[in-house]
Amino acid sequence: MNAEQIYAALAALAAEPAADPEKRPEGPQEEDRLHLLGSLLAKVELEITAATRLTTEEEEIEDVLETLLGWGEQVGEDPGLAVNVLTNRLQRTALQVSEPEAEELPPGREAAFAAVMTAVYALSAQVHADGGDAEGTRRALSGAEEALIDILQGMHDLRVAIGDAPGPEDEADT
Repeated sequence: MNAEQIYAALAALAAEPAADPEKRPEGPQEEDRLHLLGSLLAKVELEITAATRLTTEEEEIEDVLETLLGWGEQVGEDPGLAVNVLTNRLQRTALQVSEPEAEELPPGREAAFAAVMTAVYALSAQVHADGGDAEGTRRALSGAEEALIDILQGMHDLRVAIGDAPGPEDEADT
């Protein structure tokens, strides 16, 4: 899809970004493509979220499975492509969870970020292993292990914050 096609899809969904005639008098350009795709992705995710029932767990799972069937039809039978799409989605999720503008994340968000990154590294490790790349597999596994430690640390820090576990100052008293 080129930038004009993506813009047209956004327009059809009444979600086109406000045009700046001074910046782009000739309309969307190819260098706008990724930004427009991000806007389209957000619109689709918001539509899925609005359409997903939040009633019983069984109904929610049915809704997720239905959207997954549509997703699978578009991706097709290429497992490498599916992993690439999943990895890209996980990386976007990690960035959104991490609040890039924040100086320090609250411990629960830090643990969530690390959990997403664990999945990214685990998928990467498998891709490297499938390709016979032992060194790449080792690097990805090391990243996954570090992220797992970060998950545990974030969960512990959150427990300390709510008083369920002793903090460093409490441990120094004993």
